Amino acid sequence: MEIYKLIPHDTKIDFVGFRKFTYMFSILAVLVSVCAFIFNGLNFGIDFQGGFLMEIRTQQEANIGELREKLTKLDVGEVYLQEFGSKNDVLIRIPSKTNETQESQNASIDKIKQTLGDNVEYRKIEKIGPKVGAELVHNAIIAVLISLVAILIYIWSRFEWQYAVCGIISLAHDCIVLMGLYSLVHYFEFGAGSIVALLMTACYSIHDTVVVFDRVREDIKIYTSLTLKDLLNKAMNETLSRTMLTSITTVLSLFALCFFGGKVIFDFCFPILFGLIFGTFSSICLATPLLLITGVTVDGKNIELGLDK
Repeated sequence: MEIYKLIPHDTKIDFVGFRKFTYMFSILAVLVSVCAFIFNGLNFGIDFQGGFLMEIRTQQEANIGELREKLTKLDVGEVYLQEFGSKNDVLIRIPSKTNETQESQNASIDKIKQTLGDNVEYRKIEKIGPKVGAELVHNAIIAVLISLVAILIYIWSRFEWQYAVCGIISLAHDCIVLMGLYSLVHYFEFGAGSIVALLMTACYSIHDTVVVFDRVREDIKIYTSLTLKDLLNKAMNETLSRTMLTSITTVLSLFALCFFGGKVIFDFCFPILFGLIFGTFSSICLATPLLLITGVTVDGKNIELGLDK
């Protein structure tokens, strides 16, 4: 009895033949993202913008929905509540408003205390200034750049420089497009979780890319009579089933978290879902076809890649 397969093993999709359209799509996505970042900026969250955190403990199990409804009516700004630890512990985060003074921030804290009443234990009240936020932005940028450089060095050492260049272009594409999401859709705050989303997107994308690159390297040594274009298509088709299965299972998990996990989980998981989809696209349709431009090295000899050779 033949077992059903999601992607047949003998698929012959001409991915390389579609490269002009995928290149145009990628360039357009990057240009839109860069323009959005320049003209629209980012909606920085409390981690980067500043504000204050309140850690409270209720006597009974905390009702997050009821607390959020009460605090939203106070007009103290966007209120974020998160349950952590036990069901009685709640973290309240409120970013600073534009040009907010210390006095108005203290007044907001007093309003929240009056609304919550005396039956709540205030375990911590912490203020985050704009200077701390600026330092976090700087450190976050350094962390992402170091990660990209480390990935570049890893691929260069495992494969050849051509693979490293194509892989890092693909990674930069994914990170820029994800930043474009944060710039275009200000519903999503750019905070510490956003750095996690960027790094997860980069790691997932490079994992898929390395799998395809590894198959390309194997096939080049075996099928010496094929042109490079056919070899790249063959490698991508051979790994397509694995790529789609891992991507679909991850996407289904993230969909469940996004739409059944509540607002806080949605804000964190949706950018990861968005980055994962673009990461899968770039692994198949961008990183590998770019080898036609850079060429590849086999046994120290560079294969010149005529586009239709």
